[in-house]
Amino acid sequence: MDLSNLKPAKGSTKKPKRIGRGQGSGRGGTSTRGHKGAQSRSGYSKKLGFEGGQMPLVRRLPKFGFKNFNRMEYKGINLDVLQLIHEKQNITVITQDVLVKSGYVSKNDRIKILGRGELKAKLEVTVHAFSAAAKKAIEETGGIANTL
Repeated sequence: MDLSNLKPAKGSTKKPKRIGRGQGSGRGGTSTRGHKGAQSRSGYSKKLGFEGGQMPLVRRLPKFGFKNFNRMEYKGINLDVLQLIHEKQNITVITQDVLVKSGYVSKNDRIKILGRGELKAKLEVTVHAFSAAAKKAIEETGGIANTL
């Protein structure tokens, strides 16, 4: 037994149906496409969302809402996370690079510091945005909240 002897188990494979190969095959003539109409022609492709002439679902439902293209998407980091970083790494200056290295954000994220948790350490934090509660908590401990 080696690789040159391998073949599928008997009866496990079938030959494909050969369509449009003459009348004797039983699938000649119209080649299982029926008579006339767009679907019998070569090059036919159904339009996206086409429902056989019935009004498509996309057109039956009303339009609503919009996407604000000026939206700023922020990754939220809470005060308790900053405290944890300070305790583990003994860092007093927290920037985007520190948060990226710690694995809390990716390098292209905009960061906003949020007010959940308790901050005991005096930190200098430089990120894109702060909530009012977070900024107050940082400054109460004697830290600095810098906005990028």
